[in-house]
Amino acid sequence: MIHHGFITHQTVNGRDVDTFYKELLTVVGTVPLAMVRKRHASRRGDPLPAILLIHGFGQNRYAWHLPSRSFANHLARAGFDVFNVDLRGHGRSRELGPARMGTLEEYYREDLPAAIDEVRSHIGKDAPLYLVGHSLGGLVSYASAPALGDAIAGIATIGSPFAFGDGSHAVLRGLSFAAKFANRNGLPNIKMSLREVSTALRSIRAIAEMRLYPIPIRGWHRGALEPLVLDEHLRLAFDHVGLGEFTELVSAQLFREGSSETEAFSRLELPLLVIAGTNDDLAPPRSVKKAFDRSRSKEKTYLELPFGHIDLLVGRNAPDTTWRSVTEWARKLATARGFSPDLPTKKSA
Repeated sequence: MIHHGFITHQTVNGRDVDTFYKELLTVVGTVPLAMVRKRHASRRGDPLPAILLIHGFGQNRYAWHLPSRSFANHLARAGFDVFNVDLRGHGRSRELGPARMGTLEEYYREDLPAAIDEVRSHIGKDAPLYLVGHSLGGLVSYASAPALGDAIAGIATIGSPFAFGDGSHAVLRGLSFAAKFANRNGLPNIKMSLREVSTALRSIRAIAEMRLYPIPIRGWHRGALEPLVLDEHLRLAFDHVGLGEFTELVSAQLFREGSSETEAFSRLELPLLVIAGTNDDLAPPRSVKKAFDRSRSKEKTYLELPFGHIDLLVGRNAPDTTWRSVTEWARKLATARGFSPDLPTKKSA
């Protein structure tokens, strides 16, 4: 459901500004969700290949769209019809209905399928739709895809730990202890704000950038983000988490060996792009590559880039690496289906 649309001038990266057509949408499902649609102003009326962006754990749509660096705007200018969703309990979706946080199952069985139905109602049945997920958003994409049939044409994930904690003993030990404590004491899926975490990280940013910073978990690679961009991300993209989704993620129950979700994902024939950051202390390459290894798709690609968890998306070098890799992957697939972003209309048969 479209609420309204308007022309806007926004930043792609730094001083690079362009003109886009932006629409605010509501997804009607079990829980109403908010979504932002973005197209380049010159391509407003064209049938375009579409990309649905799914944010990560404790984040919201701003992970893809900061005032000074916007992956979403980059994709729109590259010729894609871009949809940026807030999962339940996050961002604008928190204002539309029940503010309770979702579980992982609710995200991949209810939220993402509903968002995809909404996207398809706008782009038509022929245009290809690609899922691009960061961190938890990639895991939700993996888990949703087997039940979606032909609704999606490919999945790209960025820093998504298929085997959470694998390759990072500090993450696994610390977070697993917290998850076991919550499960043992039967704590409910209460909502927890990350605003305090954001404030703390912003206050110690200079210390966290030091070479001898003693804490093994930072969330970004030292020196990979300009202070302004990091501040924007910590201030805007940090949102809320539910204790339930936290314990599920850390307990590694979703894609554990032999689970139905793991087996269903492994049989998918969808094109797959898996990107890991070699300096990612939250989702090390060993945990991310497990998805590539388990997939039996004949069309799959695995990339390692020299970034941390946040800078994979918005680091100073992300536009020339992560952004370019995802764009070229989606453009190649869309062109093969006759929907090249470089063309004003769909090719004739």
